[in-house]
Amino acid sequence: MTWRGWGAFAALGVIWGLPYFFIKISVQELSPVVVAFGRVALATLILLPIAWRRGALRSLTRHKGAICAFALIEFVIPFCVISFGERWISSSVTGILIAMVPLSVALMQRYFGVQERLGRWRIMGLALGFVGVAVLLGFGTISGLMGWVGAACMLLATLGYAIGPLIIQRHLNGLDAFGPLAASLLVASAVLLVPALLALPAKLPSAPVLASMAMLGVVCTAVAMLLMFYLVGHAGASRAAVITYINPAVAALLGVSLLHERLGFGGILAFALILLGSWLATRGAPVRQGQCAEAVA
Repeated sequence: MTWRGWGAFAALGVIWGLPYFFIKISVQELSPVVVAFGRVALATLILLPIAWRRGALRSLTRHKGAICAFALIEFVIPFCVISFGERWISSSVTGILIAMVPLSVALMQRYFGVQERLGRWRIMGLALGFVGVAVLLGFGTISGLMGWVGAACMLLATLGYAIGPLIIQRHLNGLDAFGPLAASLLVASAVLLVPALLALPAKLPSAPVLASMAMLGVVCTAVAMLLMFYLVGHAGASRAAVITYINPAVAALLGVSLLHERLGFGGILAFALILLGSWLATRGAPVRQGQCAEAVA
C-alpha cells in the first residue's frame, strides 16, 4: 500500500476500535435500536448535504440494488445486533470477536466475483487471526447462555461487515464515496426510523450517553466509512477488512482501562495472535477485480 493507504489503515484501526466502548455506554440508557438509528441518522445528516453539493447522488440510480443491500448488511443488521450483544458481553470481547471479518471476506469473496491474491503469508496471517479468536472463546472469556447469545450476535455482525466491503469492491468501486455512502445511510435511517421511535426513552439521556452517540455517528460512522471506501478502492476488500485485526487492541485498552473489564490469559494470548495475523495478512499486493488469483510459492 502507499503511505496514504497506510495512513487510512492506521486511522481506521483506531476509529473502529472506539464504537464498542461508546456502544457499551449508550445501551445502558438507550434501546439497541435507538443506538443503531442514532448512528446512521447523524451520519446521514452530515454526509447527505455534502454528497448533494458534490453532485455525487446523480449517478446512483443504476446502483440502487447494491446501495440498499449495503445499507442492510453494513449498517442496519450489524449496528443492531452489536448493540444488543453488548448488553451481555464486554466491549473488549466484542472488538476481538469482530476480528473474524478478514477470514470471512477471504472465504466469501469468490462468490462476489472478487478474486484477490492470497499468498502463503496472507493465508498464514488469516489463520493466526482465526486461532486468536478461537483462543479467546476457549479460555472461558464468555460464559452463560446470554454470553453466548451475545457472541452469536457478534458473529452475525461479522458476516455483515465481511460482505459490506465486497459489495463496495464489486458494485460501488470507482464512484464518489460520498454518493453511495450517503444514500446507504439514508436507506438505513429509513428502515430503523419506526422501530427507533417505538423504543425512544421516556427521558433525555445523560450527557455521557449523548456524547457517546455523537462520537458513534460522526467519527465511528461518517468518517470511518469514508476511510473504508478509500481503503477498499486502494487496497482491496480482503486487505481493507484486515483493519478488524487492529480494532481489538483499541477496544480492549478502552474496556480494560475505563470500563474495568477483564480479559485474562485468553484475551492476552488472543491479542498476540491477532496482531501477528494482522501484520502477515497485509503482506503482498491486491489484484484487480476479475483477475484470477495466483498462488504464491
